[in-house]
Amino acid sequence: MTEETRTLVIEREFPHPPEKLWRALTQPHLIAEWLMQNDFEPVLGRDFKLHVESPRWSGIIDCKVLIVEPNRKLAYNWNSMGLETVVTFTLTPTKNGVQLRMEQSGFREEHARNFHGAKLGWQKFLGNLEQTLARLD
Repeated sequence: MTEETRTLVIEREFPHPPEKLWRALTQPHLIAEWLMQNDFEPVLGRDFKLHVESPRWSGIIDCKVLIVEPNRKLAYNWNSMGLETVVTFTLTPTKNGVQLRMEQSGFREEHARNFHGAKLGWQKFLGNLEQTLARLD
């Protein structure tokens, strides 16, 4: 019997070309602005770390790049405190810019608290992303 998991999905449209959003999703100094400090490289199979520093928790999230389709799709696993999920960003061009679909999948029933925390966290991160994109040329 397989265990059911939940997936968090958040979609936002940005008034920017997909290439600009891709830069913000894949360049370490830009990722640090909207998400966390990191040693990310958009290379399939590459291990990297996200460094969390917040009043509530500080630590490291271990990740591995799973999908790299420039300007279209990026996915990596997100392993923290015994919880292993997959984060996938899908970019779809629109008439006014680009639609971003962020999915974090793999939350099991016992991770309901993590799921709700992720929901709040990603809203904040994507708000930060919006600000980062507005500053980019």
